[in-house]
Formats: sequence, C-alpha cells, structure tokens
Amino acid sequence: MQEFLNNIIPNVMAKLPDFYAAIGDTLLMVVWSGAISFVLGLTLGVLITVTKPGGILENKIVYQILDKLVSLFRSIPFIILLTWVMPVSRAIMGTAIYVRGAIVPLVFGAVPFFTRQVESALAELDPGLIEAALSMGSTPLEIIFRVYLKESVAAIARGTTITAISLLNLTAMAGVVGAGGLGDFAIRYGHDRNMLDVTNVTVLVLVIIVCIMEFVGGKVVKKNTH
Repeated sequence: MQEFLNNIIPNVMAKLPDFYAAIGDTLLMVVWSGAISFVLGLTLGVLITVTKPGGILENKIVYQILDKLVSLFRSIPFIILLTWVMPVSRAIMGTAIYVRGAIVPLVFGAVPFFTRQVESALAELDPGLIEAALSMGSTPLEIIFRVYLKESVAAIARGTTITAISLLNLTAMAGVVGAGGLGDFAIRYGHDRNMLDVTNVTVLVLVIIVCIMEFVGGKVVKKNTH
C-alpha cells in the first residue's frame, strides 16, 4: 500500500509530518474560531431579532447599531479583513501569524455571517408562538430560550453547518498570510513548487471534511425537525 501511495502521491508521502500538522492546524482553527463565532453569532442574532421593530424587546438604537455593524463586517472581503485586524490579533493573541494569529480574523469573518444565519432562522418561527407565550405571561428571557431557541434548533443547525463550511474555506484563505493549515500547505508546496499531487490531496481532504460536516449537520437537523 505504501509503495502504491509513493507512486501516485510521492510529494505528499515525502512530507507526511507536515501534511498531518497542516490538517491538525486547520481543524484547530475551525474548532476554536467556530466555537467563539457560534456563541457571539448566536447572541448577536438573538439581540437583533428581539430588538428589531415589533420585537419583544424593541429598541431602535440597539437594533440599528448591531445591524449596521454586522452589515459592515460582512461587506469587507476576508483577504482585506485578514490584514486589517492584524493589530487586534497581536493585542489579543500576541501574534498575527500561525494558528493563534488566525483565530481573531476568522472570528471577525464568521460572526457576521452566522449572525445573519441565526437571524434568518429565528425569523422562520411562527409569530403565533411568540404571541401565545406573551399572553401566558412569559418573560422575554423565557421566550428567548423556550420559544425562539428551542423551536429553531433545526434551522440554527442548518446555519451552523453552512457557517462551519464557510469557516473551513476561510482557513484555507488565511494560509496565504502565514496562518498555517491546509491552505498554507497547498500554496507552499502545491502552487509555489508545482507539486500537483499536494494540491489534489489537499482538495480531497477538504472535500472529506466538508462531507463530514454536512453529514453531522444533517443528522442534527433531522433529529430536531418537528
């Protein structure tokens, strides 16, 4: 088997330690930035939903500020965002490169996207459920957790899956500026040194990771669909 692999992907086999490290770095970036983005995006999505006109905690000032900030960061191309938030990365993480340095820009890139996903998921909720909860004297906090979030698990899971896949793509782009991971591995060897097998295997691994994400997300959606 090893001889067969040496024949079809010789450059990858010669750099297996680097390849495994690149996969580990990519997964680290996705997990850490994904977890932070999930918490922040979910919070912002809920806040925008409940403070919008007609919301249970209507507040035009808060809504306008949050909505415009999310729109602002969504409009910035990620490759520009990477360089723009470098000072913030250095201040928070102590570096603007490698995996640690990539987490901050990845969060900045993913949070606005996921916020809109959450906002869209909550907007699908039947308004009658909110009205029923209000008529029974439920507090805003109870409505958020027992109605908005509980009834939107499937839709939020779909948005989470889409965001996770998008985040994986962003990690590959972050490799351009020295973040490490599969993107850096493919560019450094596959592109710069014209090792086609490195590029092909990197693409295959990314496709497999995406398929796993879609499978897990689909299972969660199916389990929570009423």
